[in-house]
Amino acid sequence: MPKTSKAGAAETAVMEGYEGHFTELDTGYTVAFETYTADADLAEFFKGLPDDRCQCPHWGYVFKGKVTFKTAGGDETFVGGEAYHVGPGHTPVLYDGTELVEFSPTEELNRTMEAVMKNMEAAG
Repeated sequence: MPKTSKAGAAETAVMEGYEGHFTELDTGYTVAFETYTADADLAEFFKGLPDDRCQCPHWGYVFKGKVTFKTAGGDETFVGGEAYHVGPGHTPVLYDGTELVEFSPTEELNRTMEAVMKNMEAAG
């Protein structure tokens, strides 16, 4: 059975307000251990995707803090101690002090992150 941990993750990304530790499991899913150190509405970085929203589903668990997902049907916030599933068609709002783990289908995640990184580069 594949496994990973935050300390043993294969990749790390650190930028202002965010730290992520990622491992692509051989099951077709990527595990992300994420920590948010600033509030941020990331909607602008999903421009160019269908409906300008993330098209990748995610399953996660919030250890502390909170995360909000904006969808066409409304916003939903998950707080420490809650597990969640969010389907395609959302944008995230991050909050300072949040720690979570999230599971995403790797193929869909990579397509989404390609657009997100392009938008981040364009924004400077």
